[in-house]
Amino acid sequence: MADPGGRALGRTTLIGIHGLANKPPRDEKAAWWRAAILEGLARNRGAAPPEVPFTFVYWADLRYPEPLAGGRNREPYSPDPGTGPFPSPADDPDQAAPTLTDRIYRGLSHLQEATGLTPVDDLILEHRLDDLWGYHADAAFRAAARARLLEALTEAADRDVLIAAHSMGGLIAYDVLRAAERDGTALPRCTLVTLGSPLALAELKLTLAAEHGDLRVPEAVTAWTNLMDRQDIATVGDDLAAIYPPNAAGVRVRDVPVINAYRRPDGTENRHKSYGYLRTPEFSEAVAAFLAAFLAAEA
Repeated sequence: MADPGGRALGRTTLIGIHGLANKPPRDEKAAWWRAAILEGLARNRGAAPPEVPFTFVYWADLRYPEPLAGGRNREPYSPDPGTGPFPSPADDPDQAAPTLTDRIYRGLSHLQEATGLTPVDDLILEHRLDDLWGYHADAAFRAAARARLLEALTEAADRDVLIAAHSMGGLIAYDVLRAAERDGTALPRCTLVTLGSPLALAELKLTLAAEHGDLRVPEAVTAWTNLMDRQDIATVGDDLAAIYPPNAAGVRVRDVPVINAYRRPDGTENRHKSYGYLRTPEFSEAVAAFLAAFLAAEA
């Protein structure tokens, strides 16, 4: 495939992996992700976006017997009626500051880690982020979800890859990348963009450190951008750069506050929704930078 200038982009792949809760059927969900990404690129970058190979990793069927369909899906994708770039904390700095809930949780998080007891996280995971609870409680589900992302990465072995990982998808991506290091599995060079990631939750940090030995940027990652809306409960806790030290190549997490402007059909907001994250100027910038770096290397 080619960019607007005719340069080949066939050696790049964007891999998306969705987050928590049941989803519409796989093909529908994949099409909506692609549409949200392209809408954001068009509005935020002011030009027709290039066609880039897109692979969608879908795991909802491993946990839910029937996908959301028709009226059961209260949060579909639809193009935003506005024009011009989507909102950004660059224009509203107050949106970049940690909330009171965030600051309170940071103190509780440090206490939970020090004691090894996680009652606050147990409540969050069980009642608000139930699939995360199931991911660690059900080894078969955990292995199957990881296998789907690993298969997509293996198929893209000869390409530069951008992984766009929403919510729990970021946890799956982190686990797959770190487990591949341990197992000696060859992986492509990966740019990682986490969207609404729960990787700062104390219980997840303890669990990840227990499995992988430490917390750090995976070795296959050449850039990691963590996009978080400060109003998104999944992103509470310390910024990821303070938790995950750089890898051997010196790659660090870059934490970037965003404004998730997604609205449900009834007009109410969902600051965690994937489509809102995928349309942010900051995500469009990450995709554009990924493509620009590849084209520069090919020049």
